[in-house]
Amino acid sequence: ACMKLEALSLSEMRTHRSEKWRGFPADVLPLFVAEMDFPIAKPIQDILIEMVSKSDMGYLSSIPELGQAFANFAKRRWNWDVKPEYVRLCTDVGVGMVEVLRVATAPGDKVLVNSPIYQNFYNWIKETKVELIDVPFIQNGLNWSLDFEAIEKVYADGLKVHALCHPHNPLGRIFSREELTKIAELAKKYGVTVISDEIHAPLTFPGKEFIPFLSLNETAAEVGICVTSASKAFNIAGLKSALIVSQSPEKHDLLAKMPMSVHFRSSILGAFAAVEAFNKGEEWLDAALSTIESNAHYLKTLLETHIPAAKYEIPNCSYLAWVDVGALGLGEDPCQVFLEKGRVAFNAGKIYGPTATQFIRINLATSESVLAEAVNRMVKSL
Repeated sequence: ACMKLEALSLSEMRTHRSEKWRGFPADVLPLFVAEMDFPIAKPIQDILIEMVSKSDMGYLSSIPELGQAFANFAKRRWNWDVKPEYVRLCTDVGVGMVEVLRVATAPGDKVLVNSPIYQNFYNWIKETKVELIDVPFIQNGLNWSLDFEAIEKVYADGLKVHALCHPHNPLGRIFSREELTKIAELAKKYGVTVISDEIHAPLTFPGKEFIPFLSLNETAAEVGICVTSASKAFNIAGLKSALIVSQSPEKHDLLAKMPMSVHFRSSILGAFAAVEAFNKGEEWLDAALSTIESNAHYLKTLLETHIPAAKYEIPNCSYLAWVDVGALGLGEDPCQVFLEKGRVAFNAGKIYGPTATQFIRINLATSESVLAEAVNRMVKSL
């Protein structure tokens, strides 16, 4: 097993200025927003300290290093051949999604999501004034599967874009080759563009296979666009830098229609930090994954011991536990009960979609002691 990362202490984390530590009063234990309690990788710290100490904080210009660094990382990690010149910069994955939607759709066009899904998908769709179509996952206990029959009907009915979250937040699920192939074939048949949010991809657990949508085959390269970032995997969301990747000349040309500002709204610190993350961050990333996967098992043990009615399966990726608390009988918003009675903050299932009201999302990228305290506070709420 590779080395593990130690989380920073709770007292040190409480000095942080980010959303995780400012979103709730000080007596609340925060395990909601997807930020890690881990120190960032040394190569990333080094470049930031160097740039700040040299007052190197001007306007971002061209940065060929980034396309190259991402292409090398994608090749090593997933055997995906990325053309460096087909890698574009944007502020964050949300902005990337919105800007791609703006060139791929017109207001009123139909955009498909499969709920439950990361809550900001709804906001991006609203912002671009397109019409949301939702084909929820079919739920069977803790197994969630795509409803391809319903999806094809929607595709055939004049769909413009299918917005995928792959790997999936909050389900912690990686789409299989079969699922992705089916999506690509339907998209080609019906003239649909697939925009794949792959921000959680570098956080795929060892032994699980992540297949970048664009790497799948010619068809996927033709219909797909990927939006991704080093921000989630390397815990640098506040640096504001992400990537939009295409694989075919047609999609590359489509993305060229985005305003110039899409590139320049990224941050010079974020862009150069991403270069270091992709070039030199993998030892840190593997250690982070080792800790996260161990924490996922630890949480499962804690829940089985103290709250056996809560149902939880170890995910395939990332650091977000998706827990079914329906059997606890906590009413329509279990999250609120945990917050008010236990002073512990999770994300409420309802923000991800109407079928998920009895789920909570728990952030695992912390220490075992914080997870134990979180479960302790859950018990107190019952």
